[in-house]
Amino acid sequence: MQGQVPHQQHAPRSAEEYLRVLNDPQREQWQKPHQVVMALDLKPTGVVADIGAGGGYFARRFALHAATVLAVDIDEKLLKAAAEGAPPNLKTVLAAPDDPKLEAGSVDLIFFCDVLHHVENRPAYYAKLAKALKPGGRIVIVDFYKKKLPVGPPESMKLSETQVIEELQAAGFKQTKSLDFLPYQYFLFFEAGR
Repeated sequence: MQGQVPHQQHAPRSAEEYLRVLNDPQREQWQKPHQVVMALDLKPTGVVADIGAGGGYFARRFALHAATVLAVDIDEKLLKAAAEGAPPNLKTVLAAPDDPKLEAGSVDLIFFCDVLHHVENRPAYYAKLAKALKPGGRIVIVDFYKKKLPVGPPESMKLSETQVIEELQAAGFKQTKSLDFLPYQYFLFFEAGR
């Protein structure tokens, strides 16, 4: 639990600190990465963009189930860690804080895990995500409930499940599913509402 304390109190200050928090062995107990990956029903021909991929916690797992995985992050050091020893179908994308730098119509699934609260102008960002999705593409959000929890950022930084749903609906997406097997996080699925 000691590795989680900095993450609870403030945003980690360095790539090394982020990696320590993101790769904490305790995380697997509550993040349930295998169940999350299985619930996504990834296609072997699919392209997945993991936004805020960090050191590749999920991106590496996705690479075992999809044709191409784009590990997207704004931190070069984190992307270097994600690529180190990763399967060859994992590609890194150095993004800007306001732009995921994804090609139009290139992605089947856009995945966010505990990242959305870092995106400042989300409506404009969602418009860029919509352009990047292939027809029938999905956006999946896993993020912390907006309440006091033993892991995750301070409550003031979190986005409520309702807020995320409302924002994505306002951006033209419709919620298609939600899952509730994660103890500290909501798990939401969206598709373009065209």
